[in-house]
Amino acid sequence: MVSVTEGDMSIDGMPAGLAARVPSAADGPAVEGLLTAHQRAAKGSSGVDPTAVLTQLAGIGSWTRRQALVHDGGGRLLAWLSVHDRASGRTLVEVTVAPDLPARDASELALALFAAAERHAVDIASTRRLPATLLDSGAYEDDTRQQGWLTAAGFAHARTWLQMTRAVALAEATALPPPRGGVAVRPVDQHDDGLPVARDLQLVHRVLEESFEDHFSSYRESFPEFVMRLREDPGHRWDHWWLASVRTPEGLLPAGALVCSVLWPDRTGTEGTYVDYIGVHRRARGRGVAKALLHTVIADAARRGRNRVGLEVDADSPTGADGLYTAMGWVTDYRTQSWHRDVLVP
Repeated sequence: MVSVTEGDMSIDGMPAGLAARVPSAADGPAVEGLLTAHQRAAKGSSGVDPTAVLTQLAGIGSWTRRQALVHDGGGRLLAWLSVHDRASGRTLVEVTVAPDLPARDASELALALFAAAERHAVDIASTRRLPATLLDSGAYEDDTRQQGWLTAAGFAHARTWLQMTRAVALAEATALPPPRGGVAVRPVDQHDDGLPVARDLQLVHRVLEESFEDHFSSYRESFPEFVMRLREDPGHRWDHWWLASVRTPEGLLPAGALVCSVLWPDRTGTEGTYVDYIGVHRRARGRGVAKALLHTVIADAARRGRNRVGLEVDADSPTGADGLYTAMGWVTDYRTQSWHRDVLVP
């Protein structure tokens, strides 16, 4: 079992000479370096947001995570384990190991961390009084090393995702077409102090829950879990939430929702916008709602001086969303994979 005493952490099965401990804010730069090296080795480029790293290590994002950093005898950071209590019955597992560690030691360390993650996940599920939980991890499509560890740890490849990006031009702030007739898009209502009106936040959550019911690995996420998780992202902004509606004989009905965040500046020092969620209710599909929401976020990004909009889409999307994105100018930057494993609570 994993035990924690004054910041030290014991993890069974690690190679000799290594030690684990709970991270602190001072570990931010070392973890950034580890993630940068891992991304470059796994997909050929990196884009680490230091603010997001710090938020997960010791900020608001750490509240729902159990974490460990592994060092060698000289104090060099070799690995990071993060076990995220994302929602009832779903635990996100991230195991990052330095790419230059010898293969045998790297595998031994990775499998020890996956075993520790399972114990944490079972403990989380037990606290939630659940009989089982899903372990949800991932890998870059070209990272055969990580995929081998996931297989050895009992995970199975469940899905492939396209990580897409679209350049944004300043002229698109005003040049994009309006929504199709009968479709309207508006930002969520806000109080005078800039905080959103609860009614609209709850409506966004309900529309997204109902929109994704027929999608891969759909699961119920409570409203508090949903809001808390999005608020953990340092790029989150309340004025990046939108609602779409369609006019019917019964009146205006909620038809779609869009939640975005701010992307860390790229090499040019320019921020981007990231689409965290875009969902169209089944009753409104085929009426141009998704295109209206996408035009909204592109125009908003242009007005804010951003140079790109990023998003993730299921490579086997049942709605054909990847085709829509491609037609609207998005291109695939790289691919990632979801790997799943179900575990029972003893």
